[in-house]
Amino acid sequence: MTAEATSGPQDASKTARNDNVDDVICVRDVRKAFGDTKALQGCSFTARRGEVHAIVGENGSGKSTLAKIISGVFPADSGTVELQGGTPSSPAHARTLGVATVFQEVLLAEGMTVFDNLFIGAEGPRTRKGPRAEQLRRVAAVFTELLGEALDPYGLVDDLPLSMRQWVTIARALLSEPRVLILDESTAALDHSGAERLYEAVVRLKAAGMCVLIVTHRIEELTRFADRATVLRNGVDVGTLEGPQITQNRLLEMMTGDTAHFGEGAATAALPPPVPQGERAPVVRASGVRLRHGAAPFDLDVTDGEIVGVIGLDGQGQAGLIQAVAGIRPAAEGTITVADRKGNELRITRQKDAADAGVAYIPGDRKLEGTFPNLSILENFGMPLFRTQRSGGVIRFGAVQKAFEEQRAALSIRLNRPSAPIGTLSGGNQQKVLIGRALAADPGVVVLNDPTRGVDISAKHSLYDLLRRLSSQGSTVLFLSSEIVEFIGLCHRVAVFRDDSLFTTLQGEQITVDGVLAAMFGQADGIPGKEKELGS
Repeated sequence: MTAEATSGPQDASKTARNDNVDDVICVRDVRKAFGDTKALQGCSFTARRGEVHAIVGENGSGKSTLAKIISGVFPADSGTVELQGGTPSSPAHARTLGVATVFQEVLLAEGMTVFDNLFIGAEGPRTRKGPRAEQLRRVAAVFTELLGEALDPYGLVDDLPLSMRQWVTIARALLSEPRVLILDESTAALDHSGAERLYEAVVRLKAAGMCVLIVTHRIEELTRFADRATVLRNGVDVGTLEGPQITQNRLLEMMTGDTAHFGEGAATAALPPPVPQGERAPVVRASGVRLRHGAAPFDLDVTDGEIVGVIGLDGQGQAGLIQAVAGIRPAAEGTITVADRKGNELRITRQKDAADAGVAYIPGDRKLEGTFPNLSILENFGMPLFRTQRSGGVIRFGAVQKAFEEQRAALSIRLNRPSAPIGTLSGGNQQKVLIGRALAADPGVVVLNDPTRGVDISAKHSLYDLLRRLSSQGSTVLFLSSEIVEFIGLCHRVAVFRDDSLFTTLQGEQITVDGVLAAMFGQADGIPGKEKELGS
């Protein structure tokens, strides 16, 4: 181990400015508080040109706050951040120092075009950086490099799926030609193939001499290509690992202070017993469903106690199924029914139908679908409970608070007081509130739309354990994820979507990373027992 990795929080001698000319960022004993919340309590590290440097830690450890201080969004209460050329005092100043940041939330101006969003903030009301034709050429070049094809610059960002919106924010950062690129959970909105494209782009940027600072919960990202990783715990840096020292177990030990082995993916406990096919009536039934006109129809039955993973390449229909079952967006054709706990089959065409049938929905995009930013943490949590926890028209806040404390303990939600605005929580802790909110209603069917975006690994495993418990109690779970590894050891079956239709379902030994990937790309090779079924 390096001295940094084994010594715990860095002392003053280690925070002295490094004379290494390759150092691009020098953070020294930075501290930041928001009211009673101490986000950073002494963080120091250096990052070099031509390096991929990861910032790792649990939700609420101060990672995103640190990224925003380096980006000039927040001033540090004490300590210093030095870039080559100065200390960022505002986002505009940080840009002049060569810093570009892709924030955890997908920040775009709705109602505006892709082109306008790419250059927003980079131009004054009367000034434009270069002729329009040259700007369009650069836009086409950056999207072609990132995606393999150009993106319509005059299309509205409102019409783009979440993953493509994320690519717009990444392209916007690269168009500024930064020396330091900060990626704050930037793969969270991307599917497997999109994440791979971003990895490839990061490798090219590193080779060109750029310093890439990655804030992430996806540990597999770090073990693949991070040169160094600084670990935060409770707002304090607890060491920096280098090269081969960056392993999952070592990172988790430093993040949590616990030597417990978390294992790979979801496989940390026994899978719930397989659901005997044909012996139980379906709880969720999709019959003759077309997610869009012209797509192939499909049928899918999910029984009680079954955990079914849902996946596909970006925009292949998997989210459409999840939204249809939750009543958010009805299918173009066919019927979706859910059997409530009394055995009544209810057709789902709107959210009220789903709620009446006992369906709980956990979104992945908390900003657009999940939180009420002007309300408190407790009010956000209690939204679905206010209808049921009342007596004589008066809400029983004691019951709501009790439910909140139970979920807070189960999911390790970190906060100072439930009455604080939900925006005072880290993004990951906001997501935990949404997960706890859904589970507190004791649903018969749980529908999850990529819920672990921006959630730390210990919270992920808490969620997996909760889903196993719900399964053992007879609840039905539909779990969409962009991370294949989450399905392994957790799901009884995996439904793979292509071209807005169900392509195939995998089970048992077929549920492997290679098997799921092969199905996502429409290939039978590598999927045991699927060759004949898929016509290979």
